Amino acid sequence: MSSYRIEHDSMGEMRVPADALWGAQTQRSYENFRIGNETQPEGIIRAFMLLKKAAALANAELGVLDASMAEVICAACDEVLNGEHADQFPLKVWQTGSGTQSNMNMNEVIATRANQIAAERGISLPKPVHPNDHVNCSQSSNDTFPTAMHVAAVTAVRTQLIPAAKQLMATLARLELENEGVVKSGRTHLQDAVPISFSQEISGWHGLVKMGAEMLEASLPPLCLLALGGTAVGTGLNAPAGFDCLVAQKLADLTGLPFQTDPNKFHALTSKDALVFSHGAVKALAANMMKVANDVRWLASGPRLGLGEILIPENEPGSSIMPGKVNPTQCEAVTMVAVQVMGNDAAIGFAASQGNFELNVFMPVIAYNYLQSVGLLADAIRSFDEHCACGIVANRQRMHDNLHNSLMLVTCLNPYIGYENAARVAHKAYEEGISLREACVSLGYLTEDRFDEVFQPEAMV
Repeated sequence: MSSYRIEHDSMGEMRVPADALWGAQTQRSYENFRIGNETQPEGIIRAFMLLKKAAALANAELGVLDASMAEVICAACDEVLNGEHADQFPLKVWQTGSGTQSNMNMNEVIATRANQIAAERGISLPKPVHPNDHVNCSQSSNDTFPTAMHVAAVTAVRTQLIPAAKQLMATLARLELENEGVVKSGRTHLQDAVPISFSQEISGWHGLVKMGAEMLEASLPPLCLLALGGTAVGTGLNAPAGFDCLVAQKLADLTGLPFQTDPNKFHALTSKDALVFSHGAVKALAANMMKVANDVRWLASGPRLGLGEILIPENEPGSSIMPGKVNPTQCEAVTMVAVQVMGNDAAIGFAASQGNFELNVFMPVIAYNYLQSVGLLADAIRSFDEHCACGIVANRQRMHDNLHNSLMLVTCLNPYIGYENAARVAHKAYEEGISLREACVSLGYLTEDRFDEVFQPEAMV
């Protein structure tokens, strides 16, 4: 018995694996685009199932799709949303830039399962569910793929990245409270600076993550505007009046997210500015996480020959040759992810700039990079929190010793002896290896008692 069956599309017949739910158009793409290993992200597949379900509901309500057909189409979509049939979406990212073949992959799988479900449940259909005529009713690849991108992006940010950022913020808020009153040396230009409390330093990290999360939230409203209803070029050809507003409302109801139709479908189809803008916020958070991770690994450097002002969890051996070595591996993972996000941002920007006339045809690569950035950064932040940040402990003795050995404490003498005299004190102390107190007194700027009175490092924060 053959392991294939014969399917057909407008170009003719195709051999399709016998157990596949997809049809001829999916098979053509599968055979014609053997490029790379990257397939359509799960987020895009789920977003397509949601929009196909919403479209079926809207079409049935508007009277352009039989209610029994809408019922089985929705049932097929629900199966995929529940985790079934994951192996039925094999198409690569590197295909047509409109994502047409992926849209048809969704249509064909849904149509096949819808017909099977009708038979299983004894539902009488006026005719077999067709991928184009029924599942794709009132739609085009040109408006469904942009819609799927927006739905997937908003969902990923809301369910993955913002929760991860808030988890880390909670840890940093706890660390801030635990380290109130711990004073240490500040650093600028990687050089000693005036004192700062460790809680103040942590509050800076907290602010970096909080601001990143707030910018992500601010980037979501443009992504909640949907292209669906614009069909091929934005005119809404073959879609019934009111479909765009109704299908957006159905999607909002299904997801609990504030989706609405884009009032300008010509903009919605050709521009990817909302994704560029939002990914800029993803990149901003990645840049802030790079800074936090670098601060942590600098402060934890050592254990004896570095700064050593904080202790971080020891998760695994750090060297195959140096016994006892432990490295700041979670920090390194965060910084590598940040670099990937920055690279993805460049790709998204380039791709978004290439919309010609009524359509941008770089959509799959934009979607892939956006969702990869969100997923990677969310995972990295969560891992950093659970395996590093939550276990940060101040090395209070090292902080105290470094603070009192800092020449920049001389800054507190400026109001009493002036900037230039204070600089002379610092240089003398450094060059002769003596204390600031000794240098100041020997230069005759202050008496010992007066120096002790005004020199209070812990009060400088």
